[in-house]
Amino acid sequence: MKVSVDRDKCVASGQCVLSAAAVFDQDETEGVVILLNDDPGPDQYDAVRLAAQMCPASVITVTEEK
Repeated sequence: MKVSVDRDKCVASGQCVLSAAAVFDQDETEGVVILLNDDPGPDQYDAVRLAAQMCPASVITVTEEK
């Protein structure tokens, strides 16, 4: 799995951090998403998928690798 984010479109809701704190954080100044790990382990897959689904601005892209 590869993860990417579009910080320019982030609305700083924090849903990603609540869903997958090991993969996402928020900038202390602006509150926008910070991607901590663009290649999370299998133990984080479900949390990352949930974060992408819950993001109100749809700024999280998840690419499933084969």
